Formats: sequence, structure tokens, C-alpha cells
Amino acid sequence: MSVIGILGAGNVARALAPALSAAGHQVLVGSRDRLEATAASAELVVNALPGAVSIDVLRRLRPVLAGKVLVDVSNAVEQGPDGFASRLRYGNLAQELQGALPETRVVKALNTVGPPSLMADPASLAVPPSTFLCGDDPDAKKVVAGLLTDLGWAPERIVDLGAVANAWWPESFVLMVRPLVAALGPVPFALAIAH
Repeated sequence: MSVIGILGAGNVARALAPALSAAGHQVLVGSRDRLEATAASAELVVNALPGAVSIDVLRRLRPVLAGKVLVDVSNAVEQGPDGFASRLRYGNLAQELQGALPETRVVKALNTVGPPSLMADPASLAVPPSTFLCGDDPDAKKVVAGLLTDLGWAPERIVDLGAVANAWWPESFVLMVRPLVAALGPVPFALAIAH
């Protein structure tokens, strides 16, 4: 059992918190006035904040995040008038976070599924989805892979893409959401790598 802190109290937190609790973890959810206490009390932290504010908010938590694994599931985008992502706000949000938090072990994961409920229920899709890990610390990625299996992700569907510098690949997937919804309607979706 681990103590997991989820920073943010939106849809991602509402999806992950009960699933992680059911898997035996102690889960703390921190909203605006509880972020620092949540991060300080947790062994592993999930960044479920809006991507656009993540760097500024998490930089303020740098002392309490030092040495911890930070799972970044966020996307930082500019939204078009239709509410869909029109462009990425950063070339690589996870890499920017790693630069702002050099003592923290940042791992990108789970940002290629929608809606957030799929993060905690990948088996609900007809085809087993894949998820991707990017990070500079191999041990941190092993920890995150273990957490993903607790959420129901099959180990063979967890794909390690290497360094945090590669996180822009899965982050770019958010730009496909608009055409996917146009083609398929508002259905749950995720990438699945066949090999």
C-alpha cells in the first residue's frame, strides 16, 4: 500500500481516487488550499491539475515534491471556440515540469485516453488500450507501471517510450480528439498499439 496524493479535484481525481483506494492505496485528494499538505503527505503524487497551470502551481511545491515520483497525466492546450484543443501550450509539458522540479522524478502517463474514467477502467473498451510512460528515472517508471497495473492496465499494454524528452509524442495525441469525435461521436477512446 502506498500513500498517493492527487493534486486537483476534477474529473481525473474523481476517476482515479476510488479505483486506487479499491486497489489498497491510501489516497489523498488536494484541491486549491490543500495542495501542499497533500503533496507533503504522499509517497507518490499525481498531477491532475489543468496543464495550463501545472508548472506555476507545482513549482511552488518544489520543496515538498523533492525525491518523489510525480505522475503527470495532464495536457496543456489552447482551446478553440468549439472547446477542443487547437494547439499545445508547451512543446513538452512533462519535460518543462521536470526542468522546474529537478529533484522530482516526473513520469508522463495516462494522457492518451478519454474520458478520464478510462484511466481507471481500461478493460471497459472492446480492444485493450495501450498507455505510455516517459521519464528519465527507470525506477520511477517501474513504480508508475505498478500503479497502472493496480488500475487494471495489462503490463504488456504499458509501453515505455524512454526519456521525458519523448513525452511530446503522447501529449500530441490530444490534438486528435476533435477529428476523432467528429468521426466517431463522443465515445470513449484510447490508443491501442498492435504488435
